[in-house]
Amino acid sequence: MAHTETEGLEVTQEDGFSRIALDNPPRNLLDPRIMAALRGAILEADADESVKAIVLTGSGDLFCGGLDIAQIQAGANPVDFAAGLVDLLRVLPGLGKPFIAAVNGDALASGYSLACAADIAIAVEGARLGTLEATVGIWPMIAQVPALQRLQVRHAIENILTGEPFDAARALQIGVVNRVVPVASLWDEVRRWVEMSTRAGAALPAGRRAFYRFADMSYDDALTASLDEFRRMFEGG
Repeated sequence: MAHTETEGLEVTQEDGFSRIALDNPPRNLLDPRIMAALRGAILEADADESVKAIVLTGSGDLFCGGLDIAQIQAGANPVDFAAGLVDLLRVLPGLGKPFIAAVNGDALASGYSLACAADIAIAVEGARLGTLEATVGIWPMIAQVPALQRLQVRHAIENILTGEPFDAARALQIGVVNRVVPVASLWDEVRRWVEMSTRAGAALPAGRRAFYRFADMSYDDALTASLDEFRRMFEGG
């Protein structure tokens, strides 16, 4: 089992998947340095032939509390934080491997956006998921984008307008997460999903990338593109 620590992250390769844990206690907050390191770790895992899937989690009992606002209040440029989050979120649809969020505790603000951006999200009982920004008089301009991709608009705006996170049960009901499990069962459930989500084998990289491309196309354009991808799958090239 390989284990490395760098830039607010712990990266462990186990059971064929790369486990990337945000490690910036106590709330696993994000800043440009950590987001750049996280982006790099995800891309490195995606390029590693020994890795079947990529799992993002948090150290301790919290997934991610969002951006490190204290740094911004102390004079850091908020646009640098926003740009770092955009760069991180932008790479996720292009991955060739499943990206799974093991939501081991609260996933708030930008942490919520990472949970929403994952292919599969598994949350522990008692976790809260959602944006908080409205409660401090700002708008989750970037964090709302993955939520809009995953949820019905009425469900997404419920949290964004109020700044009240969903509890795990409500998050499951509206599609923020795929499963809610007891804390003690989280990693057994993650391993089960790693196995299930990699069944496509060699077809997975092209298929996953096509899935996210087709989601952004019109119905007719997606059908045209799907025929091209089908040909490549069976004919090569």
